[in-house]
Amino acid sequence: MTPSRSPLLQGFSLTIRNLPAVLWAYAFNAALALLFSLRLHTQLSDILDHSLYAQRLTSAFDLGPALDAYARITDGPKTGNASTFTSVVLYLAIYFLLVPGALLCFQTAAPPRLSNLFQAGISLFWRFLRITLLALLAAAIVLGPLFALQGVWSKFLDEHVLGRPGFILRHLSLLVILVIATLLRLYFDLVEVHTVQLGQHFRSTSPGQLPTPDRRVLRTLSPAWRTLRLRLLRNWLSFLLLTALGLLAVTLGIRFTIHSLAQPRVWPAFLLTQVAFFVLLFTRFWQRGFETALAQSTPSQHRPSEGTDIQSTPASTPTQPLPQQILPPTLRDPDPIPRPDPTPNPDPLPEPIPEPDPLPDPIPNPEPPSPSLPGPDPGVFHHNVPSSSPRNPLK
Repeated sequence: MTPSRSPLLQGFSLTIRNLPAVLWAYAFNAALALLFSLRLHTQLSDILDHSLYAQRLTSAFDLGPALDAYARITDGPKTGNASTFTSVVLYLAIYFLLVPGALLCFQTAAPPRLSNLFQAGISLFWRFLRITLLALLAAAIVLGPLFALQGVWSKFLDEHVLGRPGFILRHLSLLVILVIATLLRLYFDLVEVHTVQLGQHFRSTSPGQLPTPDRRVLRTLSPAWRTLRLRLLRNWLSFLLLTALGLLAVTLGIRFTIHSLAQPRVWPAFLLTQVAFFVLLFTRFWQRGFETALAQSTPSQHRPSEGTDIQSTPASTPTQPLPQQILPPTLRDPDPIPRPDPTPNPDPLPEPIPEPDPLPDPIPNPEPPSPSLPGPDPGVFHHNVPSSSPRNPLK
């Protein structure tokens, strides 16, 4: 990640690049809503299809007949609890499958295909279940006493402070609880991000044991706390901003739907409501991208314990469905999950460099080489010249 860019913008960029993950999550949520609304539709049809009383709901919405229909449904066979429990179980199962896959796609170059999302979700399913149990335990320990104190405080205000001051003080106490609850939610979201990031490294405890992915959830609590503590106010306000955007979209969609009841055309209100819920889901994934950017921009200070060897996952080939490289080299940041420095291997002895062959003389010698003779020819240098008179040159 580029350090100059805001984590909020980086999270938006990650969400846009992995938009198919958001679309898959919306499709599964819409399918679950449709599946579990069929039973309610059947119950309402049994009550309203053959009754003139139902015209007060179809021609103009009336709250009285709606409440009466709800009371008739609840007075029937008590099978709603089982249906609600089944819907919650299916929703959590899809959540534990899609969210880990989306986080892995945020942190890697893996394409957000459904097969990749489910593959990552299956491998991280039990880790996310343990994180959920830890979050529920922390909420019970932290928020339970706060709600008890808020009840005592509300009782005190009812007895001693009335009117607008009592109303303001009561809601201020609820605001404090809301702030702490959002901080807990942000912290455990960061724990999930660090857990996915830690799972991309191998861990071996003995020389003869094969390396396995690091599945320790407790080891991510400290890096997540360090990420949350760094620029706490800015991170918390960004988290609240995205939450407010999603809730605002849903509020406007539901308000328009209520004002459009008993209209001859229902599909405009239906489409607007679905767009509002899609915006809510998109802002939730935007929060996940924002948290991924925070985790990847946090410097690593923790050192692994002795006897533990954490190694990075080797680079994958394009044929693998889930590449394990965290980011491309141009976008890589320091890894917030602490890892030991790799042990340098001793360099091998350098090979001797062969001497180059002598180059030929660029200017050859024009004279031929002299023959190697044992001595001069005696017939050439040792001969007797006869003495005679000088020769006449004219003769």
